[in-house]
Amino acid sequence: MAENLDVKNVRGSMRHLLILEEVARVGVPVTPTEINRSIGLPKQTLHRLFASLEEEGFLQREHDGRSFSPGPRLRAIATGVMSSTRVRAARLAVMNALARDVGETCNLVLPGRHAMIYLDRVETDWPLRIQLPIGTEVPFHCTASGKLYLSSLSDRRLQRILNAGGFEKKTKHSITNPVELTAEIGRVRDQGFSQDNEEFIEGMIALAVAVNDTGGRMVCSLAFHAPTPRMSLDMAYTHLNRLRQAADELSRIIMEDEKART
Repeated sequence: MAENLDVKNVRGSMRHLLILEEVARVGVPVTPTEINRSIGLPKQTLHRLFASLEEEGFLQREHDGRSFSPGPRLRAIATGVMSSTRVRAARLAVMNALARDVGETCNLVLPGRHAMIYLDRVETDWPLRIQLPIGTEVPFHCTASGKLYLSSLSDRRLQRILNAGGFEKKTKHSITNPVELTAEIGRVRDQGFSQDNEEFIEGMIALAVAVNDTGGRMVCSLAFHAPTPRMSLDMAYTHLNRLRQAADELSRIIMEDEKART
């Protein structure tokens, strides 16, 4: 942890890494001042480091102009770690078992800046299936994984996103009104899972639960989706406990990998 180091004796390149470590640990957009409470650098040095990290794409400035969140290069690093051969082999074993039990396509989905990104998937054997390849970006507001991610945010961060608006109505079931979406996110928080009731694609339902790190923060979501001619939302609920069990297994894999790296 950054607070255990004598920052005055840390080289410049390491100071960059300490800032990135703190941004990742906090998990929400933060200002340089907030980060500096645990790092303790001179103000001028801190802002110079933030500026260089922003310029190189490791951090990006939020809409308020003051706070920062992971940039595309830092997110690419995180995706690379999640995709390492050893971790991915264990992850796919869990996902294959889940897909076999549920009988539908299972997905692991990461939050990006403006959308959820498909990191991994295990396809169903059924000839009728919905193709959403790895790397596909899907909206926050009308997908099970996206609404789950929104529910993990602080109220202030969530309201900033909701107030920005501009939610596209993908189907007649999509929730685009900020007030209605706020209520939906509240329900997701209360029940601990999210659903897509034909909100993203007509004729497709989905359920999603969180995969967490050692700090209890959502790293990604584990979801399955199915065409409605084969599975109703009520039928999907019967697989919820199995979905949660698989998410717990994936959380343990992540935690064990984190321990192995420390």
